[in-house]
Amino acid sequence: MQKKTDTARKLRPATAMVHGGTTRSSFGETSEALFLTQGFVYPSAEAAEARFRGDEPGFIYSRYGNPTTRMFEERMMALEGAEDARATASGMAAVAAAMQCQVKAGDHVVAARALFGSCRYVVETVLDRCGVACTLVDGRDLDAWRAAVRPETKVFFMETPTNPTLEVIDITAVAEIAHAAGATLVVDNVFATPMLQRPLELGADVVVYSATKHIDGQGRCLGGIILSSAAWIDENLHNYFRHTGPSLSPFNAWTLLKGLETLPLRVAQQTRSAARIADTLAEHGKVNKVIYPGRADHPDAAIIARQMTGGSTLLAFEVAGGKEAAFRFSNALEIILISNNLGDAKSLITHPATTTHKNLTPEARTELGISDGLLRLSIGLEDVDDLLEDIEGALSAV
Repeated sequence: MQKKTDTARKLRPATAMVHGGTTRSSFGETSEALFLTQGFVYPSAEAAEARFRGDEPGFIYSRYGNPTTRMFEERMMALEGAEDARATASGMAAVAAAMQCQVKAGDHVVAARALFGSCRYVVETVLDRCGVACTLVDGRDLDAWRAAVRPETKVFFMETPTNPTLEVIDITAVAEIAHAAGATLVVDNVFATPMLQRPLELGADVVVYSATKHIDGQGRCLGGIILSSAAWIDENLHNYFRHTGPSLSPFNAWTLLKGLETLPLRVAQQTRSAARIADTLAEHGKVNKVIYPGRADHPDAAIIARQMTGGSTLLAFEVAGGKEAAFRFSNALEIILISNNLGDAKSLITHPATTTHKNLTPEARTELGISDGLLRLSIGLEDVDDLLEDIEGALSAV
């Protein structure tokens, strides 16, 4: 294997997403090689012993690491500014591993209550079964984070912007509270993408992604990744990852590498389109409210201005008339597809109350602002005028 010589200067994101982490075989291929192999051959028994001992570098088993997967990890490290990373089979595998690898029975986790349904299941149910207590707080209330801290608190967890109501939490302020308590801050950065928000630079200790979303960006495969300091990975995640096996397949890693090459272009266009659509919806008489981080009327606009470089590729809006109206609108769309995925090249819409957050109680949904008329819209790469015409036509059916 021949690794491309690293440049002395720091590459800008668009360049890093094309060249970062590239390792070439002796054939000197242009595109990254796909190493579909479970294991690796050693030149001698002594070499195998040395590699297992850690005395010599090299791959041992694709559950531990793989050349293609490592290229994906290193490219994400270059984008995120992280020292190390581990790629996982899905975004939820990343969330679960990032939490479980650093807690034990008797520990305590504080999490923002506005979470994707599966994330809430991990912190409320999975960790509880392991003897780890969890307290959910209003993520935007800094006093609530402080009040929730216990002597046994080990981890703070949040997603920002949140799914599906796009609340934005002050990462720097929460990181300061976590560190004062001796806790680690884990941030799920899926809705912002690494193009619009950099949690590690804002004080977070660990950042996780569902690479299934914008990083792939074309609805092809599942994937996730955990990024942090080399010390945190080594002390917490390394052995957990090797022995529990949430690893990403080499084929999916290769697919995600291809997605990263166009990530800056896609996110930029999708964000521009989302902003225009949000402004148009905000003026429509059949829409009660629009939530978009790029608008001045967002409740967290001051925080957004400090920690994000753009709005989002997603927006949420409430159709007047509740569930019936939301369903009628969704069913009348011709271009925008009904799907619970997001970050795709295709525009996708979902009704959170009956899909991604259906397992929450009605009271919990109300607390989070997930009404029966709320829809989450992920903007794709279609011509924005076609999308606006599609939306206008569907609203006429409400």
